[in-house]
This record gives sequence, structure tokens and C-alpha cells, in this order.
Amino acid sequence: MNKIVVTATIHAPIEKVWDCYTNPTHIVNWNFADPSWHCPSAENDMKIGGTYKARMEAKDGSFGFDFEAVYIAINEGKSFTFEFGGRISTYEFNDLGADTLVSITFDPETENSIELQKNGWQLILNNFKLYTENKAK
Repeated sequence: MNKIVVTATIHAPIEKVWDCYTNPTHIVNWNFADPSWHCPSAENDMKIGGTYKARMEAKDGSFGFDFEAVYIAINEGKSFTFEFGGRISTYEFNDLGADTLVSITFDPETENSIELQKNGWQLILNNFKLYTENKAK
């Protein structure tokens, strides 16, 4: 099965980008693909065997789901990998000085098209970029 990759260059130093991506107080502000959705809660026990949890819901209450993953590798400040439902995703943070390149590689699921999955993950990453560059303190 081919992996899917999405990327974004964030105009912020790597320390800020890492914090905004891994800190639940930030995660709830960006972890959704569309403005009609939100992430009302997030937890992150960032250690090998630790759990990442995020609740994603339509703001009108029509649909929601819990995303849960278990960390299998962590290179503090640089990358992490977790497993969720038999799938693997790896997140890499590359220091470009004033900017940070974020690359996410993940195993696709079988219910939705590759294009739909790539677009959805890219929209979330774009939302993260917007939040980190403009709103995060």
C-alpha cells in the first residue's frame, strides 16, 4: 500500500511549530479540516506507548469522531510516529531557520479515495499553518 504525504512550510521557528503541533492547548485550535468543524478536546501523552486523543465534531452536532493513536517513536523536537487502527503516520519537522517544513506521511485507509484522504489531511495541515503563523502565542 502506498503511503500518502502532505507538507507545509510554516513561517515560524521549529520550537514554536513543535509546541503548537503537540500541545493540547494549541491542538484544539487547529485540528479540523473545515470551519464548520472543531476539535473540542485533545490529550497528548507524548512518550513511547503514550496516547494522543482528539475529538473532532461538526459544529452543528451532526457528526463527530474520536481520533486516538499510540506513539511508537519520538525524536523530541524533530519527529514522531504513531499507530492508529493498524495504520502508521510519521510527522517530521525540518528546521529551515525562520521557517519549518512539516511533512506528514501516513497509511491510507480503504473507505475513501487517496485524493480525498490527501486533501483532508492537507486541509488540517493548512489550518495548522494558519493558526501557528497568525494566532498562536
